[in-house]
Amino acid sequence: MITEAIDFRYLLIENYRKLKLNENELATIFVIDHLISQGNPFVTADLLSLKMTLDIKEIDKILAKLLTKGMFEYKTIGKNTVATLEPLKQKLYREFQLFLSKEEEEKSSTRIKEELENVYTNYEKLLGRSLSPVEVAKIHEWISFGYSDKTIIDALKEALSKNKKTLRSVDKILLSWSQRDDLQSEGHTPLSEEWDKNLEETIRIAKIPWINKD
Repeated sequence: MITEAIDFRYLLIENYRKLKLNENELATIFVIDHLISQGNPFVTADLLSLKMTLDIKEIDKILAKLLTKGMFEYKTIGKNTVATLEPLKQKLYREFQLFLSKEEEEKSSTRIKEELENVYTNYEKLLGRSLSPVEVAKIHEWISFGYSDKTIIDALKEALSKNKKTLRSVDKILLSWSQRDDLQSEGHTPLSEEWDKNLEETIRIAKIPWINKD
């Protein structure tokens, strides 16, 4: 997984405040990770105190808090008990995944907004008038189906070249292009599958006189 390729220490620095860890707990976690990586499977307060300036009683309290918070645990493997920061790492990886998802959503939202604005601007220019709310909703639907702004604009130009100015005509052109592309690729695209699943709705939409009859 991509998240597991990210150094958890980096993720820890970025998120320790969000996880409500203080600096002493942060330092203790780093030393625990160091000791485990050095081949010390059973990490105790006594062992940590050899590497830290904190009092052993304070270290013991920190270990107890980390155990309570579910960020550190002792596991029994065979006949041996080992220390692990795996619970903390999983928390950090989940936080990173949420961050990536949110970032992707924001990028997608920005891209869709830009494509919509491009289509609106070009349609109003080509039609020589403002778009109606129904037309705006239809264009948004095309974008959501996966048509690019360029394809939608080209479809209107194609309709206008045939002296047709309704979105119904554009809708037919987009559908025909999609079917053509499916045949050329000798398969099924997500777009055509979506139309197949919603055939009844597609027919209903095609019957609506969006502006004037051709």
